[in-house]
Amino acid sequence: MADRSLRGMRLGAQSLQSEEGVSFSPRVNHSYRCGTCGRDTVMTFSAEAEAPEAWECKHCGHEASLIVDSKPVVIDHSEDKVARTHWDMLLERRTREELEELLEERLVALRARRGTSKVGV
Repeated sequence: MADRSLRGMRLGAQSLQSEEGVSFSPRVNHSYRCGTCGRDTVMTFSAEAEAPEAWECKHCGHEASLIVDSKPVVIDHSEDKVARTHWDMLLERRTREELEELLEERLVALRARRGTSKVGV
């Protein structure tokens, strides 16, 4: 059986295709500067693609700004949606006084269930 084993290349090790006759699409390099660490990141995009104003810094992971005419682009974050917390959504449904009243009711119910009462009230 060993004399009939297949000989050749490992799967996925090398491509059998050559780059002969292949024309690559035009490409453009865009630089991004990180405001946190100050390093530049160069990214390659298609010449037809619009470069995003911000890119993640590959060194520190913070937001890096696109550099145009040797100056970073100022990114407007005024329209960014701010994440609402559970507390914010709760305050949309009830007032603070209602929440304090509900809390007191629940505390009384829990103390009654445990058999303890609030001392000093």
